[in-house]
Amino acid sequence: MTPAAHKIEVRREQRERGAVAHVIYDQSRRLNVVGPPSLRDLADTFHTLAKDDDLRAVVFSGAGGRAFIGGADINYMAALREGEEGRAFITLIHKLCQSIRDCPVPVICRMEGYTLGAGLEVAAACDMRIAAETAFFGMPEVKVGLPSVVEAALLPRLIGWGRTSRLLLTAETIGAAKAEAWGMVEEVVSTAELDAAIERVVQAIVEAGPAAVRSQKQLMRRWERLSLDEAVQAGIDAFAQTIAGGEHIEPMTAFVQRKREKK
Repeated sequence: MTPAAHKIEVRREQRERGAVAHVIYDQSRRLNVVGPPSLRDLADTFHTLAKDDDLRAVVFSGAGGRAFIGGADINYMAALREGEEGRAFITLIHKLCQSIRDCPVPVICRMEGYTLGAGLEVAAACDMRIAAETAFFGMPEVKVGLPSVVEAALLPRLIGWGRTSRLLLTAETIGAAKAEAWGMVEEVVSTAELDAAIERVVQAIVEAGPAAVRSQKQLMRRWERLSLDEAVQAGIDAFAQTIAGGEHIEPMTAFVQRKREKK
């Protein structure tokens, strides 16, 4: 069994210094759960966005206000019997997460209501997470006889091993205040202030150098895989490449000129 028809809305907002995409996933009658069709479509959406050279940032949200993504479709998973069926399904979740991590611009997760299981893995794959104070988070897989896998492996980097163990081994659901204290989300605000908080982050990204932001995200991804010495060398290489691109010349020259005029 697969979820009923889902919708994915992509709103591309053109600004003076580039474009911002809003990806809204809508399976709101079922807390925005994901199954094979929606996982494929969402991954395709991010692959398409990655080809937009004018894109500066992506805001990823769930429709309806009751959930970002409330997990993987339990009806579909309950029907799985063969190991390879399970492998194919969980790989689709990984491919969506990978498409987000491979997106060349920052992806900001907008979180209302529940973010559970696969939803929390998707959120962890985003570059930043901003949540409403009424949001809840959890990894309930062990309650239904499954381990938490794929991008759950990102959680220790966000919240540490002990807190990851607590979430994954007890299936505890935590509120937004605790999630912020643990480092799972970067900011918690009221629902009324959520879009304004996200806009502040988006605007800061848009005002930065586009090539520098893309280079920074790519470099941070490389840091995850490299030793400290290799990560430092990768940074030297990225800096040299950015200097050669010349994006720094205009803003730095303007900054120096403003300082001179103030003297």
